[in-house]
Amino acid sequence: MHASYHDAEYGFPSRDDNVLLERLALEINQAGLSWETILRKRAAFNEAFAGFDVDRVAAFGDDDVARLLGNAGIVRNRLKIAAVIDNARRIQAIRSECGSFANWLDARHPLSKAEWVALFKRTFRFTGGEITGEFLMSLGYLDGAHEPSCPVYARILAQCPPFARKT
Repeated sequence: MHASYHDAEYGFPSRDDNVLLERLALEINQAGLSWETILRKRAAFNEAFAGFDVDRVAAFGDDDVARLLGNAGIVRNRLKIAAVIDNARRIQAIRSECGSFANWLDARHPLSKAEWVALFKRTFRFTGGEITGEFLMSLGYLDGAHEPSCPVYARILAQCPPFARKT
């Protein structure tokens, strides 16, 4: 499970808001659990959260929350479920202001990890230091997803991730 994510996703930039919501949701749900557990539940998360389509998730209501709380295939934590739904709504607001979540991130880059964490705490729900840091590393906004000696590192650099851009 880890190899595929490590080799093809972790640290690679994405401009797709649905991918960004998924990464944020998975990081939120990983809190207190192993990444292996989250990767094993990933397909169920995608199905339960409508493929992480930002607009569909933002429209979730009480019936959807009840459905998600009854879904044994995902992490059934009311606070985490509510955070994913609310964060989809916040991404909608960001899109109306900046065009996309990726544009919003780009407009604030580069920030230190501490500055990113403070920004995410003001903007999103359930985003502490570890969640924010891993989310940003998973998308190339912060370095550290791979060591320079890792063969994947060169492939990531070839895609000009935000952490490697000259400002």
